[in-house]
Amino acid sequence: MTLSPTHEPAQPPQSALEDWSTLELAQRLAERLAIQPQDWHRLNRNRHIRAQEQLAAALVYLLSQKPDEALPRVEQALSWLNRTVTAPPCPTHGHPKS
Repeated sequence: MTLSPTHEPAQPPQSALEDWSTLELAQRLAERLAIQPQDWHRLNRNRHIRAQEQLAAALVYLLSQKPDEALPRVEQALSWLNRTVTAPPCPTHGHPKS
């Protein structure tokens, strides 16, 4: 994606970024990319969003020295991108509430 100079995203001051560790930056990214509860039904089948969410989580685990936790999330992201996984139906739809 190419942005024209007038549409470039705002860059935070370099000093602000330097105050955060790599892990903190990854955690912030994962928080930002996580689907919020109010958006779940609208976005839970969006392959790009789900892959982004999983890869950000994988990065947090990798930077936390937990590669065994990172690998399944990388694999899940790949599955979203290559269309070998789909979102399960919402458990609250189509079923009477008990």
